[in-house]
Amino acid sequence: MINPFDDNYFMKQAYQEAQKAFALGEVPVGAVVVANNQIIARAHNQTEQLNDVTAHAEMLSITAAANFLGAKYLHGCTLYITLEPCCMCAGALYWSQIDKIVYGARDKKRGACSHTPSLFHPKTLITNGIMEEECSNLLTTFFQNKR
Repeated sequence: MINPFDDNYFMKQAYQEAQKAFALGEVPVGAVVVANNQIIARAHNQTEQLNDVTAHAEMLSITAAANFLGAKYLHGCTLYITLEPCCMCAGALYWSQIDKIVYGARDKKRGACSHTPSLFHPKTLITNGIMEEECSNLLTTFFQNKR
């Protein structure tokens, strides 16, 4: 049986969140948290809108997912994020004990995946490159428009 709810499907949902951020003048990063093939949280960067440097899509989606579950740990959940998490977000994801992180574009300057030792929980699975080109292009367009 074909499962329509695969990594591409959920990354497209995160990408839609990134497009919302783009339209608001925020760095276009979007996230969704999934449990049992159901989106339980959606978020996009809101650092400008909330005047809060911690209002990254990952941070907002962690909070929303925890509220949905009524629990502080995100066991059985997957985060789909359009950009590789930064060190701050990696730390929050570590403490959330999320099962899996799937991201689109790499962040060569600030991404947490290049750090040794890893900033992610040792049991968290990491997958990258899903819709990488689309996610990268949206970010490139955003920053080109800012110049």
